[in-house]
Amino acid sequence: MTIINLTHAYTDGEMTFIGRLIYDDAMPFPRAGVIVAPAFGGLGPLEVERAIDLAKLGYVALAVDYYGNGLRAHSEDEAFQLMNVLNNDRPRLAARMNIALSELKSLPQVDPSRTAAMGYCFGGKAVLDLARSGADFRAAISFHGVYDKSGNMHTPIVPSVLILHGWEDPLARPLEFTELGAELNALCDDWQALCFGKTGHAFTNPNAQSPDTGMAFNERSSFRAWRALVAFLDERIR
Repeated sequence: MTIINLTHAYTDGEMTFIGRLIYDDAMPFPRAGVIVAPAFGGLGPLEVERAIDLAKLGYVALAVDYYGNGLRAHSEDEAFQLMNVLNNDRPRLAARMNIALSELKSLPQVDPSRTAAMGYCFGGKAVLDLARSGADFRAAISFHGVYDKSGNMHTPIVPSVLILHGWEDPLARPLEFTELGAELNALCDDWQALCFGKTGHAFTNPNAQSPDTGMAFNERSSFRAWRALVAFLDERIR
């Protein structure tokens, strides 16, 4: 096993996005590829670690930069400011995710017919908006995502969808969860959700240590969610 971990720049013709391209160079190409969308602070060590984990499983991983120019927040306030720009322009968020997906498919290491997208928190919303845009890929996975509707409620969703959800998530209450289920049932032929009890937001992030606010790492739920992801990718793009 020889894990390659490279800075990878891509562009929409106007802005440059700086992600990480990670894969095992000891395995034959082309192979299945996965884009990894980060939480609202921008691409950081946790998402890169998960991309490395995917590479060890045999996937080509592109950890994406949806803010542009490699921008990453240095405080929670800054993260909210960055996120709100895209929250208020959901077509732009979907467009940037489509650019990342197109970049993944264009890589010589990747079989473009076997691609997936996964994301954490705001990145989960970004993956859902990519799927809502009608993009052609095989699997969409949201870890403790945010479920508010994008405005595009008519385009069929192409990929199979897996929602990994903490039942006590204060950013995705049971009503929002059931509304997402209704949306997916109307637009997606193959979707599933796994809900983790006694689990809040950011449950995969060991740095989340604020249970009083519903933001806390849950080792058991994180382990089970990753195991579900691995099985889902194995089914859909292996």
